[in-house]
Amino acid sequence: MRDETPILLWLRRDFRLSDHPMLSAAAASGRPVLALFILDPLAEAYGAAPKWRLEQALAAFAPALAACGVPLVLRRGPALAVLRQVLAESGAGAVWWSRDLDPAAIARDTEVKTALRAEGLEARSFDGQLLFAPWAVQTGQGGPYRVYTPYWRAVRGLTVAPPLAPVTALRPGPVLRGESLPALGLGLAMRRGAAIVAKYARVGEAAARARLQRFLQDGIATYQARRDFLAENATSELSEHLAWGEISPRAIWHAGAQAMAEGRAGAETFLKELVWREFAWHLMFYYPRLATENWRPDWDSFPWAGESAAAERWRRGQTGEPIVDAAMREMYVTGRMHNRARMIVASYLTKHLLTDWRIGLAWFEDCLIDHDPAANAMGWQWVAGCGPDAAPYFRIFNPASQAEKFDPEGRYRRAWLAEGNRHAPQTAQDFFAAVPRSWGLVPGAALSAPLIDLAAGRDRALAAYAARPKTGQTGTGAATIAS
Repeated sequence: MRDETPILLWLRRDFRLSDHPMLSAAAASGRPVLALFILDPLAEAYGAAPKWRLEQALAAFAPALAACGVPLVLRRGPALAVLRQVLAESGAGAVWWSRDLDPAAIARDTEVKTALRAEGLEARSFDGQLLFAPWAVQTGQGGPYRVYTPYWRAVRGLTVAPPLAPVTALRPGPVLRGESLPALGLGLAMRRGAAIVAKYARVGEAAARARLQRFLQDGIATYQARRDFLAENATSELSEHLAWGEISPRAIWHAGAQAMAEGRAGAETFLKELVWREFAWHLMFYYPRLATENWRPDWDSFPWAGESAAAERWRRGQTGEPIVDAAMREMYVTGRMHNRARMIVASYLTKHLLTDWRIGLAWFEDCLIDHDPAANAMGWQWVAGCGPDAAPYFRIFNPASQAEKFDPEGRYRRAWLAEGNRHAPQTAQDFFAAVPRSWGLVPGAALSAPLIDLAAGRDRALAAYAARPKTGQTGTGAATIAS
């Protein structure tokens, strides 16, 4: 006899219908289904831009899910308390969710799973965030990988299951009340910047598929050769969709693998970048403090500077280094930043300004609509030199030479800097419309004087590195997930 007990689907960062293991399993079960999003303390703690982008993702996904027969119910509160309340109201006997490997999410989900099972309820988690579960890829000694290249070699030949077909129909369960999306207030912290970022964001599963197709048609052939050029549209721009689960990594992997099989230049490099994201999550799973502590303990005594006037000028795109300021403004206006630019601004903050990488990490976390906790943490530590698989710690990006190499005609800088630009484009003007009025920034002013001479900053950093203690071992404390 078929089980008629409703299933409660708990949605978090998986807002798509295609290649969604949890939704596909729910459809195949034939059981009544309810769908729930909870604005819990973890989601409440997101930065301003991620919370705004979450609101947009929910707004795009809710009607798509409703077209399958199931409305998306919105509630607010601690996850376990809200789940218990909804279970009592609906008579559901199961809670399903897509696995989230952020350390705080693992702790939350483990608590939920343990509590619900103790109460005789079904609690089940599904894959979908990654191509490879961290525990499924291990070294010959049975431990985690710590360096990217061996990790890539280990996974490049692994079988990746083909994407699942889109879910088109779900059997609806009992009708539940919920809050309206505006009542959750997810976009309030963006203030006047929300209207600016909205012009540049592309939201939803359809937009993700369109971006992937555009890249496959127009971008993948030149990806390896042109992806670092700041003013060119030479990347896939899929990061915001991956961050919110509007497209699955399997869909991207198979599209890239097909292009590689066709001999298209750039395809393997593109797949490596997708696997770089996997590697970041692999590391965060085995080292949950990746976003809060130096990966290499011998950096714990390094004299990073804390909050300062210089760090604030960096945040505001007022360092006086044109390529750095252009990149910081690109992020404030669009919620995204070119990957090459991310390395330049991170190097400038941590090396020329000798400022703690966690200050930069926190600002990115607040400003990026494509914020990915693992990639953000690994990227900052990689550039700072204290992280896993790091660039040589003594490598210091020179903003001027980086600009000459990757923005040789100055198009990127002109796009984002209004100072000294009588015919500044809308992109540059939008920065002044987006920033808080309290910053007192106006487009007619001259570009700020440089915070530090680049050669002097490099010499100061190298001297600090030479005095750095060279001892210490990297530890791990892998997270655990209830089965």
